[in-house]
Amino acid sequence: MGRLGLGGHFEGLAAQLDGVFGADGVFAHDRLRFVDFVDDVEELLEKVAWQEGSDKEAADGFEEYMLRHYRG
Repeated sequence: MGRLGLGGHFEGLAAQLDGVFGADGVFAHDRLRFVDFVDDVEELLEKVAWQEGSDKEAADGFEEYMLRHYRG
């Protein structure tokens, strides 16, 4: 993200994601519900959209798409 000039938008993201994925890269369902994770990511995308001069609707649909395609 830093190389793309977006590092400032994602400060603290690593801390938020710490423990969400196991060492094997698989989502840790026992630590956080996938629905809650997707909701948090959508909120982050809305914040980035707002900071980039767009409105939060630019990120609308992310949560619905993710849950429709990846929810088990």
